[in-house]
Amino acid sequence: MCNPSRVLSLCVLVLAATAAAAQTAEPTRPTSAGERVPAPPAATAPPDPLPAGTPPVAVVPLDKTLPGAALSVTGPMQALNGRAYLTGSGSITAGTSTADVVLPARGTLHVCASSTVKLAADASASAGEVPGLLIALDRGAVEMSFGPSTAREKNADTLLTPYFHILIGGPNPADVKVRLGEHGDTCVDNGGANAPYVVVTSPFESGLYRVQPGQRVMFEHGSLQSVVDREGEPCGCPPAAANANRNEFPLAESEGLTPGAQVPVMPAPPAGGANATATLSYNGAHGSMQAAPVAAAPAAPPAGTAPAPTTSASQAPATPKKPGLLTRVGRFFKRIFGAE
Repeated sequence: MCNPSRVLSLCVLVLAATAAAAQTAEPTRPTSAGERVPAPPAATAPPDPLPAGTPPVAVVPLDKTLPGAALSVTGPMQALNGRAYLTGSGSITAGTSTADVVLPARGTLHVCASSTVKLAADASASAGEVPGLLIALDRGAVEMSFGPSTAREKNADTLLTPYFHILIGGPNPADVKVRLGEHGDTCVDNGGANAPYVVVTSPFESGLYRVQPGQRVMFEHGSLQSVVDREGEPCGCPPAAANANRNEFPLAESEGLTPGAQVPVMPAPPAGGANATATLSYNGAHGSMQAAPVAAAPAAPPAGTAPAPTTSASQAPATPKKPGLLTRVGRFFKRIFGAE
């Protein structure tokens, strides 16, 4: 036989469990038909621009109100707060001023005005290693400032130009500036006394050249065999003041078409609108009118000098002397006797 007190205790426990389950159940909301359906989950915060632990290849400011903004950025990216986060291979083009690019886990990259660079990770790196960064420059100039890194000892960062491969090793900080000129001229500056060696190789020539710390060289005509040591001109971005004062059209300046040029003033023409006039004279012996030659006007003397005395072309000729008595008598007899 069942004990009534035990049965009652079991019923109380079942009721308590049912009430607890009802309190923890998902809230519901009524519908227009009286049906009760589960309420939607609460809204979550938007995800971060990039997954955790995945740094971007480069961070480039795009908003013109930000300092160092680039003209354009192409490639896979995500935008946030006026900046582009490159997640893969892409290109960066600077406008009329230098573009300041942040390279996570490396440092900064300054893309000089009117220059374009292409960025990509070195695919030859082994799994688990930090790949080197490939920077391609076709024209213009760049400045690279990298912090100390032991990863660059094994996987160096490389700057590719049409004529050279420039490898930047580690582990010391690197401050390298490269400028491309005409006919393959390439200027390389490895600044800093403790900078790592920068190795320059060429796909067209054998051998290599090591740019030592604190050295600035010029590879003329894209050749490793024509090197100018102790290059005097800087290899990086030109100063902003130099760009502002530089005249892009020197021929226009020489022709007097710029505001700062002196425009020559042409002398005003003489009164009457003519530069020269012909003087007519009458010749009694031939009975005709002849034009007397007019001398050219002398050039104007330089400013600050007294004009030289000149004789005017229109000045009247000197008065001839009157004939003597014998001469007049001879003319009288010629008229009487008809002598020629």
